Amino acid sequence: MVALFAVVGGKARAAADDFTPSVIMETTEKVAGYFLSHYPDVGADSYVDGKRRNSRIWTRGVFYEGLMNAYREQSKEEWLRYAVDWGEFHEWYSCTDSQKRHADFQCCGQTYLQLYQLDPSQPQRMAHIKMRIDDMMATQKIDDWYWIDAIQMAMPIFAQLGTITGNAAYWERMYQMYQFTRNQHGGTRQGGGLPLFNETTGLWYRDYQYDPPYRDLTETDKDCYWSRGNGWVYMALARVMQFTAADEAHRADYAADFRRMSEALLRCQRADGSWNVSLAAPTNYGQAGSEGPEMTGTSLFVGGMAYGVRSGLLDADTYLPAIRRGWQAMLHAVHPDDGFVGYLQGTGAKPEDGGVITYDSHPNFEDFGFGCWLWGAAEAHALAVQMEQEAAGVTMARPDAQPAAVRKYLHRGRVVIKRNGVSYRLTGQKTNEPTD
Repeated sequence: MVALFAVVGGKARAAADDFTPSVIMETTEKVAGYFLSHYPDVGADSYVDGKRRNSRIWTRGVFYEGLMNAYREQSKEEWLRYAVDWGEFHEWYSCTDSQKRHADFQCCGQTYLQLYQLDPSQPQRMAHIKMRIDDMMATQKIDDWYWIDAIQMAMPIFAQLGTITGNAAYWERMYQMYQFTRNQHGGTRQGGGLPLFNETTGLWYRDYQYDPPYRDLTETDKDCYWSRGNGWVYMALARVMQFTAADEAHRADYAADFRRMSEALLRCQRADGSWNVSLAAPTNYGQAGSEGPEMTGTSLFVGGMAYGVRSGLLDADTYLPAIRRGWQAMLHAVHPDDGFVGYLQGTGAKPEDGGVITYDSHPNFEDFGFGCWLWGAAEAHALAVQMEQEAAGVTMARPDAQPAAVRKYLHRGRVVIKRNGVSYRLTGQKTNEPTD
């Protein structure tokens, strides 16, 4: 077994090659356990630096995305109960009339819909978020996602609703909104008609304010590509492809952007396996005093690459070394005594936002950072399981290799059949969505 070395809290330590299902899940349980023990009241507001946020705002919604991704890999009852309790506390309510088109307030709907898919006898779980999206669908407006974070906060909801209802109109509107953000929301003003996605570099500007001539503040000859902003898009593309049928009309476009981003992200990875807060500027660590690694972006990139290799979108020989290095960075960011995750950038919109980023620093609103970590770890776990089973001679079909009507493949050692967007074990028991 190859010995690797990583810097943790300023100290070098040797570590085995720990990209195994058991190590990944053991660490995932520790990280989830930290959060659940420190935030036992699912309804309590977050209150940081004079800002009070309701516990269904996007920061908490992202945490539950990560938790549900982990639940897909290991069905721990306490994780499911924590998510259901959260939905029940909020009465499955998504956003007020004044917020109804705003992606940050819709984000909670992703978990509501996953919980509905686990138990379709509970229609109230999807009713409110579906109503909000249907209200949007009743208009011709497609320019709501004017900052790239919004792609992650809301786009997967359209993907889920299309699968749940069998109505491809959700997928078509999702595509139109994505394309407007991609191609039209940049320039000198919001909706200025220029792309936010730079096809040449394969990376995204966070919003029109960071389009050129804006430059990185540390390396002023470089464009500014914020790590987590790009992570949001990368995560969203993976989730959209997971949540929709293999024959969804625009899948090839999403896959092409996913591959372009993957190639760019591969070039940006640090030697220690992590990614900087600023992707094109290797000396920009964020606020003064930051130590270099940053885990919200890193976790989303590792998770996205793991999904890409597992689904056959990305070449394993090319990307698996980066995934392994990235997992080592994620692993070494976790405090071994209690499961706290270090190197998390707090809320913001650019590399310099969110406070000093160190192994011991606590960000504001750490819930979404833990969610990013859990989401990436779950995708890494799924890939490690696939690799372990294939090494043992078990043939596994790629998640997207079969027609949408019926997909049958081994999932964590069990045969799963997918019909009309719902997954079943051979025993007839519904299983978690998505199965890939």
